[in-house]
Amino acid sequence: MSKSYVKLTISSDIGYIEFFHPNRNSMPSDVLSQLVKTIQEAGNNDAIKVIVLKSGGDRTFCAGASFNELIAIENAKVGKVFFSGFANVINAMRKCPKLIIGRVQGKSVGGGLGLAAATDYCMATVYASIKLSELSIGIGPFVIEPVVTRKIGLSAMSQMTIDAETFFSAEFAKEKGLYADVFETVEELDEAVITLATKLASYNPEALTEMKTVFWKGTDHWDTLLTERAEISGKLVLSKFTKKTLKRFR
Repeated sequence: MSKSYVKLTISSDIGYIEFFHPNRNSMPSDVLSQLVKTIQEAGNNDAIKVIVLKSGGDRTFCAGASFNELIAIENAKVGKVFFSGFANVINAMRKCPKLIIGRVQGKSVGGGLGLAAATDYCMATVYASIKLSELSIGIGPFVIEPVVTRKIGLSAMSQMTIDAETFFSAEFAKEKGLYADVFETVEELDEAVITLATKLASYNPEALTEMKTVFWKGTDHWDTLLTERAEISGKLVLSKFTKKTLKRFR
């Protein structure tokens, strides 16, 4: 696999949304936009009762935002648009009327952790460690903070944000509530995901939609909040500190 993609496949009332990028499943703006559209499409498709979100490959789940785009940002307006990419995906996921199961086979960094936290039920392998590295490059996990804090709590989010160069284990993520369960192999993970998705697809879809509304109560202001957070990051990425730090990644 050498080209990025986002695809939707349907099997037995389950919609599988898969994204891929050859650079550790990082997410450039075009892939994020495709992901938003695909989530909305699956949410509006009556043939789909439940959604599974997954990434391609067998290693990293998602390395977060594209560093190539991050380095290229030259003004605050472009920065806001760039950081709004994950905001748009998170908002699409929370507003989707279908429950979304996360299938996390490997590491998640920054925005990738935001994607996992925005699922309604997430399962992973023992290799699915997590990291919030943003402070180490001079910005912060502003856009994804609300969804990460909602899932694992302010204390754990703060710990990860401050200890920005450490990968926290999949067991840590399970203990804090990000993962519902952790499996030794990808095969065991996939079996558990299919089993749960199949059960959910057999339930009353109206009840599932109503429960999702309950799960996300109190987040109606996130369209505005996450856009404001994107603006903060869009300004910080232009700072002398961040520009100097990013030169190491060229």
